[in-house]
Amino acid sequence: MPKSKVRKKAAYTPPPVSRTPQKVAGPTHPAYIAVMLAFGILGLAWLVVNYLAGPQIPFMAALGNANFVIGFSLIVIGLLMTMRWR
Repeated sequence: MPKSKVRKKAAYTPPPVSRTPQKVAGPTHPAYIAVMLAFGILGLAWLVVNYLAGPQIPFMAALGNANFVIGFSLIVIGLLMTMRWR
């Protein structure tokens, strides 16, 4: 049976180091954190109020199932904001 050729790998060479300084982002402004938390809590409060007193509140009763979209959208906006939080 013929013997297979042995491949020789080249020695590892690390990529060249970039000497340009990288800007390091600082911590997030406290107002950003407050807005992020406010969106999450407001969305949760919207859903809780919808479940407990939705039919008694005229504008919430008129919205019907759109209340779920509003509440979950507010929560999702708050969660998406966490991705930029440092």
